[in-house]
Amino acid sequence: MNAVNYDTLMREEMDRAKEGSRLLLHCCCAPCSTYCLQTLHEKFRTTVYFYNPNLDTEEEFRRRRQEQVRLLHETGWGELLECTYSNEDFEEIAKGREKAKEGGERCRKCYFLRLEKTAKTAKELGYDYFATTLTISPLKNAEMINAIGFELAEKYGVKYLPSDFKKRNGYLQSVSLSKEFSLYRQNYCGCRFSKDAGIRHTVPEEE
Repeated sequence: MNAVNYDTLMREEMDRAKEGSRLLLHCCCAPCSTYCLQTLHEKFRTTVYFYNPNLDTEEEFRRRRQEQVRLLHETGWGELLECTYSNEDFEEIAKGREKAKEGGERCRKCYFLRLEKTAKTAKELGYDYFATTLTISPLKNAEMINAIGFELAEKYGVKYLPSDFKKRNGYLQSVSLSKEFSLYRQNYCGCRFSKDAGIRHTVPEEE
């Protein structure tokens, strides 16, 4: 069975979407958002939702948020919807999963936590779509993330824009754009578990 090409699904949905449709985009950090925002901004009126309770310290949260704001200001690719740091949300879902492997059940719960908050907010504020930048990471399971997105779309009654931003050399382009804008680029996912495990991003082969 052939794997689903979520990049193709995204672009087909973009073709169907009305020009200027409102999109609430969950962003994990400015570097990851670069290519995603560049791809989406000509079709959508994009708002960045910086909900990341997984970040291990408030200092890290504020630093990433500051870079996200700067990127949006310098590019005009979207605007920011304010979010507060709430690490207790992440710690709650991490309970009993402290020993889970990276990319496993704890990560799935974390993706669900952040995407559900995004979907619920998109519904409450009348956005046409919600989406996430998480699929740009070579360490993230796009199939898992998209399955969560579609589940939440059905639950909240707001369209989910599928993606696999790694495609078309998206991650490589995000690295290049991060250098162009001199963005602070952290070298771990964000949570204390990934930091302790020494999980690092590497540049993948071209896709």
